Amino acid sequence: MRLLLILLLALPLAACSEANGATDTKGTDLAEAVAAAPRELVLESPETQFATWTVAESGHAIHFANPGQPPLVTLDCRLDAEPITMAIIRHAPAMPGQSALFAVMGNGHVSRLPAEPVVTDNEWRWEASLPASDEGLDLFIGPGDMRATLPGKGAIAMQPSRIPGEFVEWCRAGGETVGAPVEKPAPGEDSGKPQA
Repeated sequence: MRLLLILLLALPLAACSEANGATDTKGTDLAEAVAAAPRELVLESPETQFATWTVAESGHAIHFANPGQPPLVTLDCRLDAEPITMAIIRHAPAMPGQSALFAVMGNGHVSRLPAEPVVTDNEWRWEASLPASDEGLDLFIGPGDMRATLPGKGAIAMQPSRIPGEFVEWCRAGGETVGAPVEKPAPGEDSGKPQA
């Protein structure tokens, strides 16, 4: 009974301290932040059954998107960076000061990449950057499907495709074509080799 009375007396005191501007010193939990975020910032996992990878106009990025829709995920090779850098971009609403772990898995690999909000082309989006040589990018190389999850922004399921792996290898090679087929001369064309 005495314990119950103490608890009842403590409740108004706690309420008063909050009303008087006392702040909680513990850090904000990501799950709490997601729950407290405006509903337009919390996304469901999109349907990606018909989504595909396409090469950007610049040739230095590839986008994963549903037909006729804005990109959901982008791989951006930054050849001008030192060392050459790959940015994994999740096109989803973001706010300054936030941070999250962007979990990407595929082909037997899992990477948890620190992601930060960045504003580019009048769009707030999430970016995780790492050197193109980083083994964390190996998850894009192989015949398996992939999945990218950002807390509060849903999961992106990506069907198997050779495009991401080829793009990562191209980026690692500094923008040089990797394993390009040797062009065979047309019939009757001089190959440059001495004739027998």
